[in-house]
Amino acid sequence: MPGCCFTGHRVIPWQVAPRLRILLTEQIEELYAAGVRDFYAGGALGFDMLAEETVCRMKETGRCDLRLHLVLPCTDQDARWNAADRARYRVLLSKADSVRYITQSYCPGVMAARNRALVSSSSFCIAYLTHTGGTAQTVSMAKKAGCRVINLADRIV
Repeated sequence: MPGCCFTGHRVIPWQVAPRLRILLTEQIEELYAAGVRDFYAGGALGFDMLAEETVCRMKETGRCDLRLHLVLPCTDQDARWNAADRARYRVLLSKADSVRYITQSYCPGVMAARNRALVSSSSFCIAYLTHTGGTAQTVSMAKKAGCRVINLADRIV
């Protein structure tokens, strides 16, 4: 059965977040209707957390066969986050169907390894891509792997 990964920027403009939540829900619903049940995310601040929370909310409101798989770079990913973000992260960890860590502690290359793991589990990639950086690299990786990439930034007016 096909899976879907998420990739997106860590900073989402506050004006965009409400529309992005709606688009995420609609896109996950569309993939669900097509048979996708497994969703993979990297646990980062910003788009990843928004996507993870959307999957969790949909599971709680009737899509109980959805599965959220967290593929995390390292066990101490949240070490420098503020208390509120760490609390959100801990809730998501507790609600995930599976949690996989690439390494115990941060090291060079671990984010790219995490992104490769996300893409390798997926046939689809839902992205929020507006500029260059790690998200653009992951989208490029997904396209090369044959994933259908859906960039929600293209749908925000």
